[in-house]
Parts: sequence; structure tokens; C-alpha cells
Amino acid sequence: MSGRVMSGRMTWCVLAAVAGGWAWNGTGAAAPPAAGLPANVRAELDIPYAATDNPRQRLDLYLPEAAAASAGTPAGGLPLVVFVHGGGWQGGDKGAGRMLLPLVQSGEYAVASVGYRLTGEAIWPAQIHDCKAAIRWLRANAAAHGIDPGRIGVAGSSAGGHLVCLLGTTGDVESLDGTLGEHRDASEKVACVVNQFGPCDFTEIAEANAAAKGMVAKLLGGPPAEVPDVAKSASPLAYVTPGDPPLICIHGTADPLVPYSQSTRLDEACEKAGVECLLLTIPGGGHGGFRNPEVVRRTRQFLDKHLRGREATISEEPIPAVAAE
Repeated sequence: MSGRVMSGRMTWCVLAAVAGGWAWNGTGAAAPPAAGLPANVRAELDIPYAATDNPRQRLDLYLPEAAAASAGTPAGGLPLVVFVHGGGWQGGDKGAGRMLLPLVQSGEYAVASVGYRLTGEAIWPAQIHDCKAAIRWLRANAAAHGIDPGRIGVAGSSAGGHLVCLLGTTGDVESLDGTLGEHRDASEKVACVVNQFGPCDFTEIAEANAAAKGMVAKLLGGPPAEVPDVAKSASPLAYVTPGDPPLICIHGTADPLVPYSQSTRLDEACEKAGVECLLLTIPGGGHGGFRNPEVVRRTRQFLDKHLRGREATISEEPIPAVAAE
């Protein structure tokens, strides 16, 4: 899913850098790329991860010029956060991943941003096949880029949130691996998942508005009721099992595109399976646009805990959509 309905057209959510951190921002359009790169950041752009010449099957990799003194671990290498963009599976691009560059500037993380085929080109399961091929490429090439292959987390919002949830819950589901790329023997498993308002159960999406239902039907090749097996196969909820990586879900209770109940159902399924899932509720929040820095703080705590091994107790108290003045 993506953004919000504005002037009759769908727009998409992007990540926006904030001082000393990062957060999703429902501004309704992708921020223009900055001229050049920030200090301490170098980039390798348009890397083909699927051994094709398709421009959608490429990723951008951002690395710190100098790692922070605290960045190294006995295992060696930096943790990596892989960003998957939103856009209703029909728009958006990997350029939005630049909004995670403050993580790279800190010297404590590497960041990759993944493009994937959109529904105008290919329907489900092409999108998850692409994302998994990207994870395989990144893991197979981790050592060459100073990345720890055992500390790969994923983050995404809306449609990107859906795809990263699937990466988390289907790391051992071969039927969704696909056959793309030159690194079929590499694992697609990830260490943690940051999901902002991504749909998790297409079999129960009736509360969504007409625009959202149209995007889902375009992804699945028909409305969920007409293609129930496909709808289930594309639902992260269907794959939750013990041993899945920890997740954090951030969702507004007034989201008109992806109902808040999508995240509560995923949270309940994870609890039953014994999987760590933190649900950060934004009372009255819509489809993104969360400007409270507490969202940033808790998300960074989650990443530091699961990718850097830092002790943290992360509150699940509701977060106001806008911080008090």
C-alpha cells in the first residue's frame, strides 16, 4: 500500500531523515535525492542482484567511509538494514532508501535499498522472489563489503512493510524462494523486521478502502475472494511459526488504507507462536506521517538490540502521532 489519497491519486510513503535518526514520513511524494552523499557515506548504486538486465532488479548499497569504534563485533563486519520501498506494489523506487543514510553516517550500520518488479510488469509472487534474490546477493557478497552476513535486518512501510514481513516469516519456505540470481545456496533468512503499516493478511482485508482493494487485486491477479489460495500465499500471517525473527510493527489506528487490525492480527499470531513482536500503536494516526521522535527512538532501540546486541527494554505504550509541544 502507499501514502494517502490526495487529489484523487495514490501517493506513497517514504523514510525521512531526522536529526540523529530516521523515521517514516507520509509526505505524499518521494523526497528528491540530495546532491551527492553526506559525510562518511559512500555508495555502490544499481547493483544487479538477479543476474538480469531488468532495471527494477537492482539494489543500492550504502556504506560508511569509516566505521564507528563501537561498530565491530567478534563476528566481524557491520550490521545491514535492507530497505524495501512502498508504493502499492505499483509505484515507488529504491531511491527512497536514501532516507536511511543517517544510520550509515553513524558508522554503525550499512544500508541497502532494493528495487523490485511492480505489478504493471509482473504479479505475485514476482515481488517476493525479487526481494529474496536481493537478500541472497547481499549475504553472498557481505564479506567483500565489510558486512556481517549474520546481522541482516529488513525495514519497509506499506507495501514494503508487507514484503519485509514476508521476508521475516518465510525464511524457511522454499516455495517462495524463486530461482533468480547466482546465489541460490545463500540463505534468505533475516535477523529482524521493522514493519510500518504493511498488510499482513489478504484473506481479511475487507475493512480497507476501495483504492487499497484495487491495489491488492492488481497484485494478486484478482480480488482475494476470487483467488483465495493466492491471497493466502501472499499473506505473512499464514507463515508465522516458532523461530521466526523478532518484529516491530508501527501502525496508526485510523489508517484508511491498511486497517490497524492487520497489525493486531499479526501480533496475536506471533504471540501464539512464541515469536517476539512489538506493536507500537499510534492512536488516531493515519497511513504514515508520524512525526513523534519517540517512534524513531524505539525503532532504533529495536535495531540496536537485534542487530548490535545492545540491551534494551522497548516500551509498547501508545505513541501520539505528533509530539506534545
